[in-house]
Amino acid sequence: MTAPSEPTQSAESIRSGAPPAPTPLTGEQFTISAGQYRATVTELGGGLRQLSYRDRPLVTGYQPDELPPAGAGQLLAPWPNRIDGGRYEFGGTGYQLDLSEPSRGNAIHGLTRWANWAPAPVLAAEAGWQSAADQPDDQVTLGHLLHGRTGYPFCLQLAVSYRLEASSGLHVTVSAWNVGSRPAPYGTGCHPYLTTGEPLVDGCELQVEAEHWLPTDDRGLPSGPPRPVAGTPFDFGVARPIGGSQLDHALTGLRRDEAGLAWAQLAGGDLKLGVWAGPGYDWLQVFTGDALAPELRRRALAVEPMTCPANAFVSGNGLLSLAPGDSVTHTWGIAVLQP
Repeated sequence: MTAPSEPTQSAESIRSGAPPAPTPLTGEQFTISAGQYRATVTELGGGLRQLSYRDRPLVTGYQPDELPPAGAGQLLAPWPNRIDGGRYEFGGTGYQLDLSEPSRGNAIHGLTRWANWAPAPVLAAEAGWQSAADQPDDQVTLGHLLHGRTGYPFCLQLAVSYRLEASSGLHVTVSAWNVGSRPAPYGTGCHPYLTTGEPLVDGCELQVEAEHWLPTDDRGLPSGPPRPVAGTPFDFGVARPIGGSQLDHALTGLRRDEAGLAWAQLAGGDLKLGVWAGPGYDWLQVFTGDALAPELRRRALAVEPMTCPANAFVSGNGLLSLAPGDSVTHTWGIAVLQP
């Protein structure tokens, strides 16, 4: 791993009265590489800022001094997607979260995507690394201690590891430990936008082998139980062009290969990408970006591995309960399948 950037002002510049070097909005940058793959991870949110293969972008990227556009590459914890009104009950007690999606009156995408993540000394020591610079060139592991707060009075130690392999691309491992004194509700997801280099996703082919899709209302909340995809616009069991399909839906009942991985494949031009989701990621949210700003609309396809769907803190659908001392780990990744 390349050494992280150093945004702090040197003693010499302080003495000379020179202005401090500006700190990028996304904090320190951690760059890893293996074979033809290269990725950059940010201190802000432990997010994936860039991923490329042979210098071709595979995801929607952005500059270090920009905020992630439309949640690009963000890690979502301790829940993905939305919670209706930010209100839920857990263990017989009701809680109220801040409404981080005020336009729709929801709490959205967890509590850690705008927090600082850093190489965790304990995690580094367990791996035999003395410092961030000691981590391998092909891997970086960041941690964040989520303390309790109004609406989520629980304490989780979180970690995310990004690893590149020359033959199989990006591998992401997300772990959570309940280091608090009471059981905690938990779910996680990730928010990459895939791009094949085509100007719009309309001409790209998508394949996701799933049995059901989840209907939602105009606030992005489930409006009924999952329905079969057969005969609907959400059936991509066989690869076909996205065309004018407007997608912002969670798919489940995912078919898995012999290794237990569920795949979504996107092909356009001479490039074919795959997002794989390991056990526990039972949902893939697919989003064509129709509601985004014009410069982002339908330019890339978000394929979001999720352990639970929207409003799981209310419905309990796929929600995990971590007892004190319990931990859970999930893995997902992105690979170039062709050429």
